[in-house]
Amino acid sequence: MEALLLLIVLTAVVGLVIAPAVRRRRLAREGGQAAVRAADPTAGYGLTPQHELDVRLPGPDRELIEALDETQRTGDWRPVGRLLAFTGDEWELRWQRVQSIAGAAAVELARERAALREAQDDNGGRKGRRAQASPLEDSVPGPSKVSFTKGEPASPPEGGLSGAAWLRTWRAEEPRDPGGAQVYAQFLTWQALADDSADRQIVLEEARNVCKDAQRLQADDPTPYVTELVLARHLGYRKADFESLWATVRRHAPDHMGAHLAALPYWSQQWAGSKEEADAFAQTAASHATQGSLLPALPLFAVHDHLPDVNMVRGLYQSAEIERAIEAAEFAVDQAPEDHPVRPHVLHLLVWFLVRAERYGEAIDAVQVVDGYVGALPWAGAPDPAAEYAAYRALALAGWEATGGARTEQPPSA
Repeated sequence: MEALLLLIVLTAVVGLVIAPAVRRRRLAREGGQAAVRAADPTAGYGLTPQHELDVRLPGPDRELIEALDETQRTGDWRPVGRLLAFTGDEWELRWQRVQSIAGAAAVELARERAALREAQDDNGGRKGRRAQASPLEDSVPGPSKVSFTKGEPASPPEGGLSGAAWLRTWRAEEPRDPGGAQVYAQFLTWQALADDSADRQIVLEEARNVCKDAQRLQADDPTPYVTELVLARHLGYRKADFESLWATVRRHAPDHMGAHLAALPYWSQQWAGSKEEADAFAQTAASHATQGSLLPALPLFAVHDHLPDVNMVRGLYQSAEIERAIEAAEFAVDQAPEDHPVRPHVLHLLVWFLVRAERYGEAIDAVQVVDGYVGALPWAGAPDPAAEYAAYRALALAGWEATGGARTEQPPSA
């Protein structure tokens, strides 16, 4: 009888005290995990946090990251200069590195300008308040000007801009270095495209002048010609002049995916052509692609250029045209070497289309290859590229889970 009473007591203790405590701990743990997932939908997948996404590159390039980090930390252009020199005639890799180095310099300068404006706004507000009591207070100095000329840049005044000074120093110290000229031409191009002031045309013309210098310094390198392809549409090249420039690029590197990406918008409806001309350019390139080329993905970029600003068509991203373009792009990235420097550009655009097409598993396969880097279309055109990419990444994961995928410690394998 005593044993029976003891068993009843132990059962009551377990049921009334221990089991609820275990349940509370489990619920607390699950609640904490839920809070983390609510704050970050990618938690538990081993993906890069949004604040750590690299806006300079479309995909991993350890050598470039190390050189860029050293240059930006020390203000010495030589690490990136040496890297470009060692890149040699790997033209697509060289083009991508020039893009990334110039983009990093542009971002560095833009961030410093933004910080300076914010500081001046704060200072102006304080001085305005002080002026109410003391109208003889000195005025706030205006923002310093940054030289975009090829020669020695003017030294910024004390408290002025010094962002990307290493690039201007590179150009000034080594005016005959083709790498420095190529990066500076691309940097000026980025600056012009971000400028809506009256100086924009001046910067575009200066970028073209530096392109011409770079072409003379290393005539067999297609990189400065590719930069000129971008400038051509903003400077209003006639079709005959553009076709002549394009023929030069083709002689140097007929399968250069970056060159095709730079040329495609010229033929779009927004610029000198039409949707039909852009589609014809992309389809022709895709049909003549060699084994392992990324050119079969070009029609996807043509489709992206001509999407409506407001989608009024139900199932647009499941349409036959977009489905064919997605399939061709997936074929291209599957056939291209994994270390192809332009492959991440295609994968980023695939993420965007696959999420909109509700093909979430395929989108995650692309995410896990490029995650950590957002320096590519379509994110690069957004005010906050990292936030834009992170939003699509979260949609891909949420859609995949909602359609039967299970949350794991790592993303599903490709």
